[in-house]
Amino acid sequence: MKISNWFVALYALASIAAMAQQSPAKRQYTVEVIFGSAAADAHPPSGTQWSPDGAKLTYIQPGAAGEQESLYYFDPASGKSSQLIAADKLAALVPSTGKLKDDRQRENRARFGVAEYQWAPDSKSLLFDALGQLWLFDLASNRGRQLTNASEPSSDPKFSPNGKFLSYVRAHNLYLRPILAGKEIALTHGKDETLLNGELDWLYSEELDVRSNYFWSPDSSQILYLQTNEASVPQYPIVDWIPDHPETDQERYPNAGDPNPTVKLMLTGLDGRAREIDLGLKNEGKGDYYIPRFGWVRPGLAWAMVLNRLQNQQDLYFIDTRTGKSRLALHESDPNYIELHDAMGRGEHQGLRFLDSSDEFLWLSWRDGFTHVYLYSFSSGNPLAGPAKLERQLEKGPYEVNNLLGVDESKRILYIEANKSDDRAENAFAVPLSGGEAVSLTPQPGVHTISMTANAKCFVDTYSSLTAQPRMQICAVGGLCSEVWASHAWDGYDTLTPQFVDFKAEDGELLHGVILLPPAAEINGKVPLILNPYGGPHGQSVLDSAHTMDSFDQVLAHRGFAILKVDNRGMGNRGRTFAMATFHHLGDVELADNLTALDQALARFPQLDANRIGWWGWSYGGTMTGYALTHSTRFKTGISVSPVTDWRNYDSTYTERYMGLPSANAEQYDKSSVVKSAARLSGRLLLVHGTSDDNVHMQNSIQFINAMIDAGRPFDLQLYPGKTHGIAGPQARVHLFNRMLWQWEQYLAK
Repeated sequence: MKISNWFVALYALASIAAMAQQSPAKRQYTVEVIFGSAAADAHPPSGTQWSPDGAKLTYIQPGAAGEQESLYYFDPASGKSSQLIAADKLAALVPSTGKLKDDRQRENRARFGVAEYQWAPDSKSLLFDALGQLWLFDLASNRGRQLTNASEPSSDPKFSPNGKFLSYVRAHNLYLRPILAGKEIALTHGKDETLLNGELDWLYSEELDVRSNYFWSPDSSQILYLQTNEASVPQYPIVDWIPDHPETDQERYPNAGDPNPTVKLMLTGLDGRAREIDLGLKNEGKGDYYIPRFGWVRPGLAWAMVLNRLQNQQDLYFIDTRTGKSRLALHESDPNYIELHDAMGRGEHQGLRFLDSSDEFLWLSWRDGFTHVYLYSFSSGNPLAGPAKLERQLEKGPYEVNNLLGVDESKRILYIEANKSDDRAENAFAVPLSGGEAVSLTPQPGVHTISMTANAKCFVDTYSSLTAQPRMQICAVGGLCSEVWASHAWDGYDTLTPQFVDFKAEDGELLHGVILLPPAAEINGKVPLILNPYGGPHGQSVLDSAHTMDSFDQVLAHRGFAILKVDNRGMGNRGRTFAMATFHHLGDVELADNLTALDQALARFPQLDANRIGWWGWSYGGTMTGYALTHSTRFKTGISVSPVTDWRNYDSTYTERYMGLPSANAEQYDKSSVVKSAARLSGRLLLVHGTSDDNVHMQNSIQFINAMIDAGRPFDLQLYPGKTHGIAGPQARVHLFNRMLWQWEQYLAK
């Protein structure tokens, strides 16, 4: 359950503000300004990618208001940016997602990070995914050539490492075509709609952060892919209510305890002859294990990561692809659960990296209580001879390593992202492979997101802090930085300054929070307070980032409301002990921590009104809204957007990781159920859901509604036809957030 930054970050206003005392008055944030039409300077360049030779950093540059995007590149050698593909040509290669037929397709491309383009291995051309049709753009001739034109879209395109072939997935099968000339070749020939060859299913992409299910061998001779069988997975109906005759799409979606998709690891040559790789795993047809990560070490040697269904055992296998034999190389376990990192480096985290110049790999683990980097070695001549050998833990301390950015193998230096300086921050650090102290590369305070060249000589750094707008710079490791973009979204607006506040949980644990107060001049009596936590496992809301208090929070504060966000125990980026506080009993600790923080905030800020407290949240935060209003009488009103109301209704992978199987933990499933607590609802609840939500199904709200009706509890309901989990789109967002404003002013302001 993840929500991307679903608040559009701070839109600029085009009109001229009124004049007062010879100087322009500051403009005010409004819902229409925030969610109406975007301004170019509010958004950073997107689609940043390094060319394979490291000579160019390309990015899609937003146009001025009403103008099209262009593709630019930055040259680290000269420190200058230039246009690479003009706006008119880029418009055909990167068409608007508005042309897709429904919100589910649009949201999936954004949520799962579908790349709009990628570099060819020789750095001489670019491949564009034009909403499922593939184009190759030659930089020398400045012309594009269409490679696919099938009626069904092609997805997950990849160049072979030698650049001679292009592979992609279409209609549940893998395809191959020569780049220069020749016809398309089908590598797999499945005809069953429930059998996916190299294609992602919903569960793996949403809950295991998988972004691709096939990988080329380094010598371009073979492809390793995952075959997923969804035949035993139950179906959920997604109904389009808009046509005269409603249409239904059946989504394969396993609830907690349901059969999962079963998977096989397959190997094929370019002739389409495939065979299964036997890892010696037992499977009784219920999806008893996951294979969420796999790839290549070198030609002839592959690897695969296996996770058991309870997600507390993680195994790394080495595979001799010539013989088909495999061997367990590393076993990791935890009494409760293991949080995966993305071994491909294409999601939030990268947690496994094989070195090119030695028989070693880097592995992330929180086995000492915090996530750190461990260096392993294996036999070069016979990798299957025995398990991998732990050489050393590279660094240590009470902080979390969240990403392996790159390795300078000639200098034996690893670069990582970690929150070593502050739980709420994220910075880049250098660590010697011989072990030692992590040394900071990014001195500016705040949250830094880093993308490094393959040779680890340069990196892109996008960063901001709670009180500083986002910026993007390109840096040489150990050298100078060149700024390529800076946000001006706050310029000219009456932007209030939030402040960090820390609290103590009942057990003495430090809880981080942030509060935004109305302007002192506008306070007339006591101030109503809105709690807005996320609360869920693995998440983190209170960050030293410009997005922690967003523009809608500014609207609320200028309307006279204070906003408080707290990261309770059970959330992420604070180490294993902090995360495990809610294991197998979601809801109670989260509420207790927020109530404790609330009491301390009321004592610290006497202007807050203890009799006018509200709560709102989205997704897990929406779940917590329902839980808070059914397990406490302190809240006058609450807004719950897209909530899980009973964990039996949510998907197997996420729910079982944190709650276990329903059959083994029935009592806690009942205690955490908002549906079963509906009769205790206190305060006026606004329940919001998109009817086409394929993540948290509308079934959750329907069951909660039914229980509230049975209990005679009044509530308000707002549905968004055809909208998914993010309820995206200018019209829907403007309507939703104005409706939320009305709720606060009707039930909390008075």
